[in-house]
Amino acid sequence: MVKNALKEKLQNGQVVYGPFMNCSYGSFIEIVGMTGFDYAIIDMEHGPLEVETAEDLCRAGQCGGLAPIVRVRKNDAPQIQRALDIGSAGVQVPQIETRADAEAVVRAAKYQPLGMRGISFYTRAGDYVVHGQQGITDRLNKEQIVIIHIEGQRGLANLEEIVTVPNIDVIFLGPYDLSQSFGIPGQVNDPRVVQGMEKAVKAIRAAGKFAGTFAGNPEAAKRWVGAGVQYISLGVDVGIFADACRNLLQQAKG
Repeated sequence: MVKNALKEKLQNGQVVYGPFMNCSYGSFIEIVGMTGFDYAIIDMEHGPLEVETAEDLCRAGQCGGLAPIVRVRKNDAPQIQRALDIGSAGVQVPQIETRADAEAVVRAAKYQPLGMRGISFYTRAGDYVVHGQQGITDRLNKEQIVIIHIEGQRGLANLEEIVTVPNIDVIFLGPYDLSQSFGIPGQVNDPRVVQGMEKAVKAIRAAGKFAGTFAGNPEAAKRWVGAGVQYISLGVDVGIFADACRNLLQQAKG
């Protein structure tokens, strides 16, 4: 695995941007990289994608110059391992509510002495042993990013404990699921959601970790960057395409 430029950018204090990807067509994620996005989240939770397709999307994204992150369906060790074995820059795990949940993610994502990730070097992440086996586990432990989602009131309540778990790089605040946990699905600008997220960002940064969130438009992205978020998920590929189609047609019709 090559050096993870996304991790380096975060450590250098840069804000990084990347959309969610639901489409299986490799050219889309390659174009996303070519246009300057830092990363893209290959979405296996809400999208229709399977692991074979996700592996090809990792290749295509890296060809375009971005870091591919794979979001798994749930906090499940085999899913986390496969998301990393296909050569992604990192894994993103939804619905973390407790310290024990976060510790389970690390056990699944890291090799000894940091975790208990199962070992096979005959993978894309291991360069199919073309370059030998020496140092692979240490290199992947260092380079691949671990991202967890806080998406409910229980996760917010336990955040002080969650942020103390070592070897988690980014804590991602999911505004839509948070709004649902408050009983107001989709109302991501409600003060209860916004204030809960702002408080969480401060706790995450104070613990020395990077904060992430989803922004559906540039205005929301700028607001959360101002609040201290560095990992901005900006849009979803299908939504970006829909907006482009709508705008193109409206402009043509005058």
